[in-house]
Amino acid sequence: MWRDRLLLAATFTAIFSADLYFILLPKLRRMGQGSRQFCSCGPSNISLPGQGGLATPHLSNWTYVPPLGALTTDSTGSKLGRLFAHPLYNIQTPALGPEEKLLLVEQLMEYYRKKMSRRVDHSAAAVSNISVTEHEVTFDPDASWLKFHLGINRYALYSRDDPAVPQLLEDMQGMAVVSADYTQDEKALKGVCDCTQVVKPSGHHLKLALKMHNFAKAMFKPMRQQRDEETPEDVFYFVDLQRHNAEIAAFHLDRVLDFRRVPPVTGRLVNVTGEILQVTHNEDLRAVFFTSPANNTCFFAKCLYVCKTEYAVCGNPNLLEGSLSAYLPGLSIAPRISIPNPWIRSYTFTGREEWEVNPFYCDTIKKLYPYNSGNRLLNIIDMSIFDFLTGNMDRHHYEIFTKFGDEGFILHLDNARGFGKHSHDEMSILAPLSQCCMIKSSTLVRLQLLARPEFRLSDVMRESLKEDPLRPILTEPHLLALDRRLQKVLRVVQRCIRRQGRDEVVTKDFAKSTGKPQTATEMKQTR
Repeated sequence: MWRDRLLLAATFTAIFSADLYFILLPKLRRMGQGSRQFCSCGPSNISLPGQGGLATPHLSNWTYVPPLGALTTDSTGSKLGRLFAHPLYNIQTPALGPEEKLLLVEQLMEYYRKKMSRRVDHSAAAVSNISVTEHEVTFDPDASWLKFHLGINRYALYSRDDPAVPQLLEDMQGMAVVSADYTQDEKALKGVCDCTQVVKPSGHHLKLALKMHNFAKAMFKPMRQQRDEETPEDVFYFVDLQRHNAEIAAFHLDRVLDFRRVPPVTGRLVNVTGEILQVTHNEDLRAVFFTSPANNTCFFAKCLYVCKTEYAVCGNPNLLEGSLSAYLPGLSIAPRISIPNPWIRSYTFTGREEWEVNPFYCDTIKKLYPYNSGNRLLNIIDMSIFDFLTGNMDRHHYEIFTKFGDEGFILHLDNARGFGKHSHDEMSILAPLSQCCMIKSSTLVRLQLLARPEFRLSDVMRESLKEDPLRPILTEPHLLALDRRLQKVLRVVQRCIRRQGRDEVVTKDFAKSTGKPQTATEMKQTR
């Protein structure tokens, strides 16, 4: 009996040792390796985040490509580098056909060859009795801004690994300005420009279009508010100042969220005398320049409301901070349209829109074209999450490229009214999400990833913004507000899932669409 018990104990010990050595120990090793570095293998082995069983994306028709230098980036302690090395940020879109690219090389080059041949020398004859500095303009077919335009496709403004974007940011910081003029908004106000397709002028903003020596073009928004100032509580969102640092921060946030729907933006010190006044042929623009009592060069906008010397911006004595946003291709070569936001706010002191008083408003929107099918409504919800994180209440319209039809992505343009209040979270911005209870799987899993300590949103944003020459771009309270707001977005999603179930709320969107975008006529025929 004693020998039998001893033999039985030895047998169990051997079995347990074998399990420990061959099964449990390898699993523990793999877990330990996974906590130290990210997988650099193929898509079949990708481990994607999931919190509370919310989302596990399907990766059919998409491939994971590990980025160059992913392992070396991981070893530097860079959270941003580890984020961009994560499999979720390296799911490559399928090969793009001509119909999925906004512009083709031959088309764009022919456009600028004709533009170059039509270029007229404006010196002396264009402006009477005014000395204008003339710069030589050359066309470089390898310019970074041209590569950026050629990289725009059906899915985003640029690919995750497009080298043209960081090069364009660097170029915009030093490119010679050869011409300054009013933007389309101001020209539309004056009746000079018929830009009603995409321009909704409010007559409040101070921004200029700057042309560079190689035909590049950027929108300049000057500094109007110090970084540590908050928008006063009694100021309505539609008369709030535009902030240059908000434009810069919005570009970085859009990239961190992997939307890639904001054109590249960088900060720059601009000489308002040498790079605006002395290179403009526009007499109206020259007329708003003056010298302040402190001997600083100042200018103000010509518009409907707050456009007088009291609201001017001034150099110190000539240098002025501002944001430079890369222009998108012109409307004549890449048409786009402006569409009212279904969750547009009232732009009066007393009015309220239907969505503000009707909690079932989204049920009506879901029945209307183009929100009754495809990704348009989901893209609106993406935009509302983006705006909530920045605190931007001024999203009255959105724009899309007409070439991509109803399935095209929404451009996240004009973000200068964000980051005004770090101490207040405006939950009404999230109305599209809270009322519709829908979210893309890709959006949700990235939000969950950015809520983790190892990829904390405020940390990666702080690191990303250090790349800008005007750093610091955001104060610490604004950075910390991003984490707080992200948690609120996730809580809204969790409440929706508890009410309706995950399958009704989380929409799988990783698989490539097999149907071509439908036109408005085709949609009406099928309804």
